[in-house]
Amino acid sequence: MSQPSSVAPVDVRVAVGTGVVVLLGLAALAVATELAPDAGVVDPVPSTAGWILGAVTLLLQATALRWRRTAPRAVLLVTALGMLLCAAWGLGNAIGLAQPAVLIAAYTLGVERPLSRETVPTFVGAALLAGAGSATAGLDGGEELAVAISLGLTQGVATVGLPLAVGVVVATRREIRQARASRADALEREHGALVQATVARERTAMARELHDIAAHHLSGIAVMTAAIRTQIDSDPEGAKAAVAQVRQQSTEVLRDLRSLVGLLRDDAGSADPDRVRPESIAGITALVQDLTTAGRDVGLTVLSGQSGQSGQSGDRPLGDGVGPLAQLAAYRMAQESLANAARHAPGARTEVVIDDRDPAAVEVRVRNDRPAAAPAPEGRDGFGILGMRERADLTGATLVVGPTPDGGWEVALRVPREQRLETTTREHA
Repeated sequence: MSQPSSVAPVDVRVAVGTGVVVLLGLAALAVATELAPDAGVVDPVPSTAGWILGAVTLLLQATALRWRRTAPRAVLLVTALGMLLCAAWGLGNAIGLAQPAVLIAAYTLGVERPLSRETVPTFVGAALLAGAGSATAGLDGGEELAVAISLGLTQGVATVGLPLAVGVVVATRREIRQARASRADALEREHGALVQATVARERTAMARELHDIAAHHLSGIAVMTAAIRTQIDSDPEGAKAAVAQVRQQSTEVLRDLRSLVGLLRDDAGSADPDRVRPESIAGITALVQDLTTAGRDVGLTVLSGQSGQSGQSGDRPLGDGVGPLAQLAAYRMAQESLANAARHAPGARTEVVIDDRDPAAVEVRVRNDRPAAAPAPEGRDGFGILGMRERADLTGATLVVGPTPDGGWEVALRVPREQRLETTTREHA
């Protein structure tokens, strides 16, 4: 353990306070003895020189406490020697005033440096010095030699041992608190690393899916626009200009996508044969059907502006106008939310709602009721919501997650529709 380079202000205050208290106590005993010499306040009554030498010794003891942290072993031995000196000066039972400094020094050494090969001899030596002082005072008071030695040993062990025991307990509790704090910091760092790793893996997966979806469709757009140039007879100049603009935009998007993929995926050159097939908003209906077939209590509600089959709104596909990456984000949100409902609310009914009525956006909501029984505790928090938020941010969607008033849980994703290329083409035609 490192030692402080200078005396701390608290140590100065401890030294001054101890000195003031013991000197005032000695002065009070001297006055009481002077006023009533036969009362036996101090036995035997010290001489004038004894009072003075005792006061100087107590003052030196208190002064030594200033260095109780920088030199704790030396301070303990010096303060214990002070008890023996006070007994030698004839203070008798007034040597109890020399004990506070020993108690403080022993406690400090016990806290700063627990028992070791270096400190054990110091504690033993201090106990012997304090015991010798008590035994000497007992002999001066008329005690028999055996009784004086016995009392001295008891007093020495108590004066040094009790504060030592308290100091060891305090030091142990402090080490336990530090260990717990270090463990909490390590767990927090580990959790942060897991979050970062999970987010990185999620981004890598999104980059792959982004490349698969966008590159395929945009490459097709570029090829089709090249063919349109030779097929359009009416307003050829305007058609050519529109086609050139669409083709230019497609080329720029492909270039930006390659840059985005290079930034997000750390293994851009590797090929994964187990890549998951992209899904869409319409595919959520099949996902719910699979779960109900497997015995899950899952309901599906499709809200659209026109009546039609499940997954369709008249002649318009479900989720029409939503880009392929946003379609995938909605499907993955529903998939992850249904999995979380099964894990955290087993047996509770789950309802999936696809609201396709708003011409500006499509909203997908997954809500489960309050579970009948508490699920089994898991070792750590999952990262499914992190992946949902990453996908929502990447596609410009809005994700809302939280508990419901009845004790359930709801996840809602609102994905915006994109401006259709057909509209732009009609405007130029």
